[in-house]
Amino acid sequence: MRIQAEKGDITRLAVDAIVNAANATLAGGGGVDGAIHRAAGPRLKEVAVLYAPCPTGEARITPGFELPARWVIHTVGPVWRGGAHGEAELLAACYRNCLHLAIPHGVKTIAFPAISTGAYGYPRRAAAEIAVRACRAFVAAHGAPDTILFFCFDDETLAIYRALLGA
Repeated sequence: MRIQAEKGDITRLAVDAIVNAANATLAGGGGVDGAIHRAAGPRLKEVAVLYAPCPTGEARITPGFELPARWVIHTVGPVWRGGAHGEAELLAACYRNCLHLAIPHGVKTIAFPAISTGAYGYPRRAAAEIAVRACRAFVAAHGAPDTILFFCFDDETLAIYRALLGA
């Protein structure tokens, strides 16, 4: 089992599944959500909206269509409202629910963006701590997937993840 952090464009990864930091409509939006929808092509939206709405903390899976990734797992992270509104549990649920969907779909390699840290305003270090803890706990309990990648959009986020992973 391998957990690592890298920097780059998640839409170019040839992995079993990439995670989309989506909104509840699953129809695309800004940031990584928009980038994934653009790269996957219009069929992603056509299929994804059939699974909407997706409540915060839950996840849905669709084919990757024109992406190199076989699957896209869509999850809706919490909007940061100061930390006293269940944000940490909802964010941890995003990671757990994505990983739960991954297993029956044969996902061995999954790549996560830094869920909720863009427009939703979650502090990056706190979000990374939750992500790493949730993924490690899931793998310890379920033994899968084989590889978890945290795909970061900037050097600061990458440094946070690498420090937490001991890389």
